[in-house]
Amino acid sequence: MNPDAQNVACSYAEVLEFSRVHGEQLVSDGRGQRRSFLLSALGAWAVSPGSMAAPDPVRSEQRPLQRVSIALAAPNSLYHLPLTLADKLGYFRQAGIAVEWSPQESGAKALAIALQGQVNVVASAFEHLFGLHQKGLNYQAFVQMGRTPQLSFGVATRLDVRSVMGLKGARVGVSSLQSSTHSMACHWLMQNGLLPEDVVFVEVGTSAGVVDALRTGTIDALCNPDPIMYGLEQRNEIRLLGEARTLMASRKLMGGSVPGSCLWARTDFLQKQPELTQALSDAVVHALKWLQTAGLTDILKTVPSTHWVGDRAIYLGAFEKLRESYALDGLFVTNDVTNAWHAYNRLPNRLGGARPALASTYNNSFALRSKNRFSA
Repeated sequence: MNPDAQNVACSYAEVLEFSRVHGEQLVSDGRGQRRSFLLSALGAWAVSPGSMAAPDPVRSEQRPLQRVSIALAAPNSLYHLPLTLADKLGYFRQAGIAVEWSPQESGAKALAIALQGQVNVVASAFEHLFGLHQKGLNYQAFVQMGRTPQLSFGVATRLDVRSVMGLKGARVGVSSLQSSTHSMACHWLMQNGLLPEDVVFVEVGTSAGVVDALRTGTIDALCNPDPIMYGLEQRNEIRLLGEARTLMASRKLMGGSVPGSCLWARTDFLQKQPELTQALSDAVVHALKWLQTAGLTDILKTVPSTHWVGDRAIYLGAFEKLRESYALDGLFVTNDVTNAWHAYNRLPNRLGGARPALASTYNNSFALRSKNRFSA
């Protein structure tokens, strides 16, 4: 069997596995051929975005690669899929940069090492910028990767809890205090009549240890990104009480559309390193454009198996839930930022905080140039 045929056979097996796990039915098309909505991934194989995404070695060799350090929370989660794609498809190198990754268990910890000057850029939730500006620290987001918080909230199925109100006194796992998982859990509690002090928050990170914490009873409920949450849900180990994966669910919880994950850095870094910042933006927007036409096979071929949490079908299922949550062009929307501020300011420990100049929390100039560059 030639290599191309092997690739197609592998892709077909992956589709069958996905269909088995998720209960999708293969049906006859009336001509004896068996089809599925997932087989569109195989149809896209011959002209997959990945086949057109090879880095340009000539550009990379024209000058030494600029090095940049990025701290990111939940490094193997779908939260940072655009960064994973930009890395594995060679878009960072094509843009002339080499990224040094600093993986962290939460956005709060990624922020902490940025404040210590250990990294140049942070990849995490947009909401962190409000707290920074309230403290007089000038940071700006310069390319958006997610259009929703991309988090879910659930309770262990071993407990007879059917609503958020039943969580009073429960131990709720979050990546860390002051992280987006912590604030989102607070939003769900408050929306359902509880206060954050009605539960006990436990820091569990965002890696495989999260599952152990739930199974051993260290925590009773959990707020985390996918694919961990989706995997627990599919294995009937957790019952979802809320999710902010889709645009509709996010708007319902947050009172409107909000920006999700993004890249941000000190304002003076953006001013002193405009070419480097532009290169980062270009790579991310290029990956976002690739993602818009990518099939399931493309995702499996590009994302390292270490990100699948041991089950590629679970990973694909989680991706399908999140597909619409990824940004389209990297640009921030003024109304979305305003909605995010109102949601941020509703939390009890933030009431009365001075409102920052919201326009100073983001800079669209880099993403706009990237959008124009990859519009063709």
